[in-house]
Amino acid sequence: MKIVAVTACPVGIAHTYMAAAALQKAAVNLGHTMKVETQGSIGIENKITQKEVDEADLVILAADVAVKEEMRFKNKFIYKTESQKAIKNPKGLITEALVQFNEK
Repeated sequence: MKIVAVTACPVGIAHTYMAAAALQKAAVNLGHTMKVETQGSIGIENKITQKEVDEADLVILAADVAVKEEMRFKNKFIYKTESQKAIKNPKGLITEALVQFNEK
């Protein structure tokens, strides 16, 4: 499954990047492809293109603040959660997102 994700936290330093790394690693371990965009203190990094959005099956927003440019995901199934959950249990988070996606 193709997944795109955005991580963001209020300060935009540690949790944003910890959540991104955890989600990326978990997705690979679960056999999925994932691109993770970070919206940290220095702005948007590893930006998800519209083509990548269009090709994605699932969007995960692991953010504690508003995600910039969220409208680009408007026609996709979006799973919203907190960055801390992505850090603590990324495999569980992805699994839960997939369950909800499959129930839609």
